[in-house]
Amino acid sequence: MKEILFQLDRSAPASLQAQLRESIVSGVLTRALAPGERLPSSRALANRLGISRNTVTLAYQALAADGYLTPKPRSGFVIAEDAPALPPNRDIGPTADAEAADWSHRIIDTTVGARAVDKPLNWREYEFPFIYGQADSRLFSHSEWRECARQALGAKDFGALAGDFGFHDDPLLLSYIASHSLPQRGIYKQPENILVTLGAQNALFLIAQLLIGPRTTVALEEPCYPDIGNIVRQRTKAIRSLPVDGGGLVLDEAVLEACDLVFVTPAHQCPTTATMPLERRRRLLELADKYDFLVIEDDYEFELNFLETPAPALKSMDRRGRVLYVGSFSKTLFPGLRLGYLAAPEPFVAQARHLRHLMFRHPPGHSQRTAAYFLALGHYGAQMRKLRRAYAERRRVMQAALDRYGLSRSAAAKFGGTSFWIEGPDWLDSEELAAVLAERSVLIEPGWPFYNRPAAPRNFFRIAYSSIPADRIEVGIARIAEAIGQLAP
Repeated sequence: MKEILFQLDRSAPASLQAQLRESIVSGVLTRALAPGERLPSSRALANRLGISRNTVTLAYQALAADGYLTPKPRSGFVIAEDAPALPPNRDIGPTADAEAADWSHRIIDTTVGARAVDKPLNWREYEFPFIYGQADSRLFSHSEWRECARQALGAKDFGALAGDFGFHDDPLLLSYIASHSLPQRGIYKQPENILVTLGAQNALFLIAQLLIGPRTTVALEEPCYPDIGNIVRQRTKAIRSLPVDGGGLVLDEAVLEACDLVFVTPAHQCPTTATMPLERRRRLLELADKYDFLVIEDDYEFELNFLETPAPALKSMDRRGRVLYVGSFSKTLFPGLRLGYLAAPEPFVAQARHLRHLMFRHPPGHSQRTAAYFLALGHYGAQMRKLRRAYAERRRVMQAALDRYGLSRSAAAKFGGTSFWIEGPDWLDSEELAAVLAERSVLIEPGWPFYNRPAAPRNFFRIAYSSIPADRIEVGIARIAEAIGQLAP
């Protein structure tokens, strides 16, 4: 028997049964296992691999149900005579690289090289991953999510979810957003005022496509979420950067007077974590009325409040329909879910819905319905309570460690969140620091991609406590402080 086909990796994320099935399928498709060829008995293969006989039996039975194997009485399983196979290789001449077309004059615009925060795919392998926006699986309600996913796949729901939603969204998810998520922020909207998106970033992209042209003047926070800047720069060069202080966006009336759009993160400024006070929020809306500009409110992380009662959302204070509100479930559930939403006046939502339809029609129906059940059955509320307790403890430990090792926080969130924005010594290059720390199993995020201006300061960086347990935080902070000391001129 081809021993190489039955090598299992116990450190791999896939289960042993899934690995065994995958190896047999690969052998069948490539014809390393030929039709009619007999497989080892479940007992023999289990002994050879050092795994449960039941694991082998279940794998064989599943492959037989899918048409890859055929059970033979008193003979075990053989490769099915009509098992699928990959098409035979053909000589297709020179490789694509040998006769590559010249793409340099064909691509109209490019985002390659745009400022972005790199998030290593293998971040879990690091001992001290102070990486923002990643899910700590130890804090997630796996069993409840699986049950909601199974319920969404049941006969009652599957017929609707397997179809094409077209211009529509899952009614159950829309209903929850309208009746629970938005009212938590003082916003009361009908489902026709809400559009489900592939995360908050997709909502921001749709807004930019519909509202920003070459002559549109846009105000951005400085620093700000890097992809906001990248999205806006694709549409216009008329960008005005406004500084951020301990109260978030500084309202420079002389700059705002000339603007058409203002992007802002008032509840939890990205990346400094500053919270905009109520008076400044009112003043921003007054200026929007006075100078006829629109405000795009990215209200990420608002549910991760464990310090103070959050101030009302800008959208809840908006009486003139000037605020477009963007929310997301990615930070509170898990980023791979890619579900967000946009709340705005109905004429704008209708336009955004048609543009979304051109791009990818709608977010996957099964993801929408699974999330809707998770929300509606109370699992989401329980998840938020668990996160708030865990993050409050991690924040307390991190703040104490930062104070102990003399690392300066440039601003402090008033309501919680998941990260700190650190200001290093003037001479520090945080990108160099990140490289040194990565070799010591510590991940941080250099701060320069968050700035719009070319000569961005290099001494800022972000560290998050959402993806690292409390008992590792102090040692990780000590390593950061030690590395900064070693890099000192």
